[in-house]
Amino acid sequence: MLRPPPSRPAPAPRPATKPAPRRPAAVDTVPFLSRLRVGPKLTLLVLLPVTVLLAVTAFAAVDQGREARTLRDFDTAIEVSFEISEVSDAVARERIAAVEARLSAAPDALRERTEAQRTTDHALRRAFDETVGRTKSDDAGILDSVRRQLHALRVQTGTGSLEAPTVAQRYEAIENKVLDIVADLESGRPTRAAGRAADAHIAMLRAVAAAESERAELAILFHAPGDGHATAAGRWTELEKAQLRAFQQTASDELKAELHAARFQAPGRAVRAARDLVADPDPQPADWPSYADWLGESEDYTDALRGIRDRAARQLDDTAHRDLRATSTRTFIELTICLVVLALVTFLALALCRSITRPLGEVSEGARALSDGDLSYDIRYAGRDELGDVADTFRELRVTSERLAGEIRDMNTAIDAGRLGHRADVDSFDGTWAQLLGGMNGTMASFAAAHGRRRRAERELEGIFNLSLDLLCISGVDGYFKRVNPAFERTLGYPVRTLTSRPFLDFVHEDDRESTRAAVALLASGAEVAEFENRYLRPDGTERWLQWSARAVHEEGLIYAAARDVTESRRAALEQAALRRVATAVARGVPPAEVFATVAEEVASLLGTASAVIRYEPDGGVKVLGVAHARVDDVEAACPTRREAAARTIDEVARTRCAVRAETAVGAPIVVDGRIWGVVVAASLTDPLPGGAESRLADFTGLIATAIANADSRDKLTASRARVVAAGDASRRRIERDLHDGVQQRLVSLQLELRMTETLVDDPSSELARQLDHLAKGLDDAFQDLLQVARGIHPSILSKGGLGPALRALARRSAVPVELDLGFARTRFPEQVEVAAYYVTSESLTNAVKHARASVVTVAAEERSGVLELLIRDDGVGGAEPDKGSGLIGLIDRVEAIGGRLTVTSPPGGGTTLSVRLPLTPPEEAATAVATRV
Repeated sequence: MLRPPPSRPAPAPRPATKPAPRRPAAVDTVPFLSRLRVGPKLTLLVLLPVTVLLAVTAFAAVDQGREARTLRDFDTAIEVSFEISEVSDAVARERIAAVEARLSAAPDALRERTEAQRTTDHALRRAFDETVGRTKSDDAGILDSVRRQLHALRVQTGTGSLEAPTVAQRYEAIENKVLDIVADLESGRPTRAAGRAADAHIAMLRAVAAAESERAELAILFHAPGDGHATAAGRWTELEKAQLRAFQQTASDELKAELHAARFQAPGRAVRAARDLVADPDPQPADWPSYADWLGESEDYTDALRGIRDRAARQLDDTAHRDLRATSTRTFIELTICLVVLALVTFLALALCRSITRPLGEVSEGARALSDGDLSYDIRYAGRDELGDVADTFRELRVTSERLAGEIRDMNTAIDAGRLGHRADVDSFDGTWAQLLGGMNGTMASFAAAHGRRRRAERELEGIFNLSLDLLCISGVDGYFKRVNPAFERTLGYPVRTLTSRPFLDFVHEDDRESTRAAVALLASGAEVAEFENRYLRPDGTERWLQWSARAVHEEGLIYAAARDVTESRRAALEQAALRRVATAVARGVPPAEVFATVAEEVASLLGTASAVIRYEPDGGVKVLGVAHARVDDVEAACPTRREAAARTIDEVARTRCAVRAETAVGAPIVVDGRIWGVVVAASLTDPLPGGAESRLADFTGLIATAIANADSRDKLTASRARVVAAGDASRRRIERDLHDGVQQRLVSLQLELRMTETLVDDPSSELARQLDHLAKGLDDAFQDLLQVARGIHPSILSKGGLGPALRALARRSAVPVELDLGFARTRFPEQVEVAAYYVTSESLTNAVKHARASVVTVAAEERSGVLELLIRDDGVGGAEPDKGSGLIGLIDRVEAIGGRLTVTSPPGGGTTLSVRLPLTPPEEAATAVATRV
C-alpha cells in the first residue's frame, strides 16, 4: 500500500558560488576510454554495430546452414518414407490376396497370394536397403521385425490354422506398424508448406489403409452373406472419412478436386452403396453385392485413392526440394547484402566522424561551463544541425532547470502536508518537461485514488470479517489469537478479550492438543493446512468440532485461518454409524436382550448420557432390559436428579404415547403391532440434552420394534412346528390304538375260531385239515406283520414303559449289535422328547444296517441341565450327508420342531456320529417364557 513519504527538512539554500568540480589526482587514474578523443570514440561506436552486424550475419549464416541441413535431412527422410510406403501398399495387397486364398483355395487365388508375397518381399528389401544408414532412428530394425512377423503369419496362413478375419487383423497390425514408420519419418516438417504436404500424404496413406481393411472385412462378409454381419465395417468407414477430411484440410486444390472426382465416380458410388447396405439395421443379404463384384469395385476405388496418394507424395517431394533451394538461395542473398551494408557503414562512419569532431569540441566546452554553473557562457557555434540545436538547448537549460526544481519542491511539500489535491503547473512547460510534470501529477492522483480505495477496502473487509458465519482469525506464531471475528464468540461462547488473552491451545480439547501443535508446526515450516479438524471446549464443557484452513505469512509472523463448525455433521455421522451397528445386530437375528443392551450403549455413547431400554409390564410397572451410563465425575450427586427426570419421562411417554422431553431427560416410545410396548429413555447427568434428541431416539426405537417382531415370529414358528409334530405323533398313537383294539383283536378271534375248527376235523391228514392248517399259518403271519406295522407307526412300549424300555427294545431287535448306555434316572420324559429320541435312535439303527454297513452301534443317553443329550455312533463307511436324504432331514426337522439341535459328523471311512440335544421344556412354554422375559 502506498504511504506518504516521511516529512523531511527543507533543503538548505544553495551557496552563491558552486564549488569547482573535483579533478583527477593523477593522469594514470583516468580510464582508458576517457583518454581517447571524440574521433576514435565515434569510430569505436561505429565499429560496435558493425561488429554486431557481423555477429548477426554469422549467426544467420549458421542458422541458415542448420535450416538447410534440416531440409536435406527431411528430404532424405521423405525419400525413405516413400520406399517404406510401398511396403505398406504391398502388405495391403498381400492381405486381400491371403484373405481370398483362405476363403477360396482355388489355384488362381493361391498363385495371386504367392505373387503378392514376392512383391512384398521385394518392397521390403528395397525399403531396408534405402533405410540403412540414412535415418537416425532404428527404422531398419523395425522393418526387419516386420519381415519376421510377415514370415510367421504366412506360415500360419499356409497351414490354414487362422480364419479369414484373423488373417485380415494380423495383416492390419503389420500395416499399421509400417505406417507408423512413415508417419515418424515425415514428422520433421521444417516448413509450413512441407508440414501441410506431409499431413496430406500421411492422411491419404491412412485413408487407403482404412479402405483396404474395409475391403478385406466386407469381402469376408460377402463371401458368405448368411453367416453374420460386419460389426466393425462402420469403424473403417468412419476412419477413412476422418483421414479424408484431414487430407482435404491440408491438400492442394488440385488434389481435392481429384479426390472429389474419385469418390463420385462409379467405383466410389458402388463402395458407398455397399457400405449403406451393410450399415442398414435390418440388413438384407440378398441385396448385397457379390463377392467378385465387391472385390473389383473396391479395388478400382482403392486404386483411385492410391493415385491421389502418389500425387500427394510427388507434391511433398517437390515442396521439400523447393524449400531446400529457397533456403540456399536466401542464405547467399543475405550474406551478400550483409557484406555490402558492412562496407557502406564503414565508409560513412569514417566520413561522419570528421564532420562531428570539430563542432563537438566547442559544444563540449559550453556544456562544461553550464555544468560548472556558468550560465553566462555563450556558445559561438550556431549551425543548423543537431549540434546547433544542442547549443540552443544548453542556453535554455538553466531557466528550465530552475523552474522544474521549484515545481518539484512544491510537490514534495504538499505530500508532506497531506495535501493530495496539489498539482504541478504543466501548462508552463512544453515537451518532455510537460510530460514529466504530467506524470508526476498522474502519480499524485493515483496515490490519492489508491489511498481512498485502501480505506474503502479496509471498511469492506472489516464488514465481511464481522458478518462472516465462519470463524475467521489472525494468530501469531507465539500461540495467541491476535484478532477474531464475532463468530468465535457465538460458536465458542468466550468473549473476545478472553480469546485473545490466553494461548489458543487452552481452549482446545486435551486429546487434540498434540495434533494441533503438529498442524501449527506444519504451518511454521511453510506448508498450508486444509481441512484440519480439532475440538474446542465451550465454557459449559460441551465440545465443538471445527474444520480449519490456514496459511502462514512468515514475513509478518502471522497465521491467517478460517474455521467452520462441523459439530452437527460429525454428530450425524456418529449417529448413522450407531444406527448401522444396531441394524446389523437386528438383521443377524441376535437375541432381543443383546439388541436392548446394544441400543442402550449406542444411545449413551451418542448423546453422552445415561440411557435405558424399558418395557411396560401389564400390572403397570416397568422392567429395565438394557442400561448404559456415560462417564461423569460426580455420579452420586447426579444420580438422584437423573432418576427423577427419567421417571417423569417414562410416565409421560406411557400417558401420551409420544416422544417426551422432561428437563434433562428425553424418551421415545417403542410401538409393536400398534401398541406401546416400552420406551427408550436418555437422561443427562447435569445439562439439558441437545435439540433433536427425541428424533434420534425414535430411529433406535424403530429398530427395537423390528427386533421384537422378529423374535416373536421365530417363537411362533417354533411353536407351530412343535404343534405339527405333536399332531402327527397323536395321529400315530390313535392309529396304533385303533389297530390294537380293532384289527388285532379281530385277527386274534379269527385265530382262535380257526384252531377250534381244526379240532372238529376227524382226519388230520385230510385235505381239509391241511387247508385249515395253511390258513392258520397265514393268519399268524398276517398278525405278526400287523404287529410290526403297529410298532412302526407308534411303539406301544414307549407309551407304556417310557424311553428307557423302548430304547432297550430297539437294541434287542436291531440287526446290528448295539452298546446301550442310559445315564438318566427318571423313568418318563415329556412325550415329545421321548418320541423324538426314539425315532432318532430307530432311524439311526436302520441307516447303520442299510447304508453304513456297521459292525457295532453305540447309543448313549444322558440328562444334563434340563436337556436330554443323545449320542449315537457307528463304525460304518461314513459319508452321510443330510442334504442328500438318508432320512436325516426328517430327523433334523423333528428335533428342531421341539427346540432341539441335531448335528451329524460323518467323514468318509470314519463312521457316523449323531449328537442330539433335546430340551425338556415344551416349545410352547419356552416361547411363553421368552415373551415374558422380553
